[in-house]
Amino acid sequence: MTRFRLGTRGSPLALTQAGMVRDALCAAHGWSDDAVEIVVIRTTGDRVQDRALAEIGGKALWTKELDRALHDSDIDCAVHSMKDVETIRPATLKIAAMLPRADVRDRLIGAETLADLRPGAVVGTSSPRRRAQMLRLRPDLEIVLIRGNVDTRLGRVASGEMDATLLAAAGLDRLGRDDGHAIPTDVMLPAPAQGAVGVEVLAGSAAGEIVAAIDHHDTSACVLTERALLARLGADCHSPVAALASLAGETLTLRAELIAEDGACDVAGSIEGTVDDDLGTALAEDLLARAPASVRRLFSA
Repeated sequence: MTRFRLGTRGSPLALTQAGMVRDALCAAHGWSDDAVEIVVIRTTGDRVQDRALAEIGGKALWTKELDRALHDSDIDCAVHSMKDVETIRPATLKIAAMLPRADVRDRLIGAETLADLRPGAVVGTSSPRRRAQMLRLRPDLEIVLIRGNVDTRLGRVASGEMDATLLAAAGLDRLGRDDGHAIPTDVMLPAPAQGAVGVEVLAGSAAGEIVAAIDHHDTSACVLTERALLARLGADCHSPVAALASLAGETLTLRAELIAEDGACDVAGSIEGTVDDDLGTALAEDLLARAPASVRRLFSA
């Protein structure tokens, strides 16, 4: 029997997410578990752990090996954490489905709130967004680079090497971990597409129809709106940007903020409409028009 092949990174979280996609496909198509093969692809982002992604190639470090495997027909689809997928993708590929979105919030590890951290506390993150947001709220913090999987990051806080770190609540939940304290989105707006798992295929392939059966419409609508905002901003891995779209009935609401790298200034806004409106582009243009120069220079639009 020919098995349907899911390509994924090999981290515990990536494998858990690939298992979620496998289970969804089996449920949708009445397949047995052995009808789907999970194929582990080691990416450059997994191999290089001592530098920020923005310094060594950006989000493509998580995707280029999976892209190659799709183009070479080594896999039928690739499973991604959508917040790690670069905004502009090859025209030969298509995001065919997204699973229902999980908790979008960040969790603070090491203290109950940012206000509880000691003066001058050392906080580890590799995210320009989290760095800028934390410095906006607590300019006294010392922000240091931290990479690695969930256990590595938790271990560096537990050892006392740093006072705190931030991790996505969705990833912790998927791993069955209850570490840390969730930060409300009105305190720290999440990264665009945070909490969403996407499945990518070759455009026009038979795999696209197979995968489309597990697409969660509301998640796709919200995440694609957030990604449209990124595209209009010309955002990259150096750009501190946060965004969150939500759908209530027919009303789609998008909130977003752009922040200076040092957190000294920011611009925020929101917009409402329907899924047929190009809210991402509209809000991006509004934010850029109102952004101070120190923020606007971080985007290539």
